Amino acid sequence: MITADFTILPVGTDGTDLGEYVGIAVEIIKDSGLNYELTGMGTQIEAETLDELYEVVKKAQEAIFDKGSNRVYSVLKIDDRRDKNNRSLQDKINTVNEIVNK
Repeated sequence: MITADFTILPVGTDGTDLGEYVGIAVEIIKDSGLNYELTGMGTQIEAETLDELYEVVKKAQEAIFDKGSNRVYSVLKIDDRRDKNNRSLQDKINTVNEIVNK
């Protein structure tokens, strides 16, 4: 399983509030059917393939342009681990919690 952390920032908007733009991107991620978790600083996404991850990121990026932003700055961090099967975002959290709670 591929896990990713995705942050999208429209540049050149009328104000400093970006929630409406982020909401558009999150709606696209939601509609993709991929598992995701919205955080205060980005959105974490789980995907089976890089193609499906890249496709949803591309759609989100284009939607922000379509909304009227003249520039979009995105950060995409990807963990493509192939030595373990189906390593979800929650599995990663559980591993760290087990270490912390020993």
